[in-house]
Amino acid sequence: MFVHTVYFWLRRDLTPAERADFDRGVTSLGTVPGTRHFWVGTPADTNRPVIDRTYDVGMTSVFADAAAQDAYQVHPIHLAFVQDHSAKWIRVAVYDHVTA
Repeated sequence: MFVHTVYFWLRRDLTPAERADFDRGVTSLGTVPGTRHFWVGTPADTNRPVIDRTYDVGMTSVFADAAAQDAYQVHPIHLAFVQDHSAKWIRVAVYDHVTA
């Protein structure tokens, strides 16, 4: 399995409509063919020194393998999301890992 996790720090000046548009866009990523599991959410209310809660939205997609994730990266839904929403974030962090 290939696990793709992305954290977004959004611009503070987004209007509620822009934020809702971003939320719809990020949720659309779960419809890309080859996505086995998909979750999107906001930071949990946990407070331990090792937890980073500074991001606004976290997203995790699970794929069968790296090839499926590579296909996701160039899929029109993903490309449209990046094109339509990249101006809404000030930082993005991606963490990928593989599991048996």
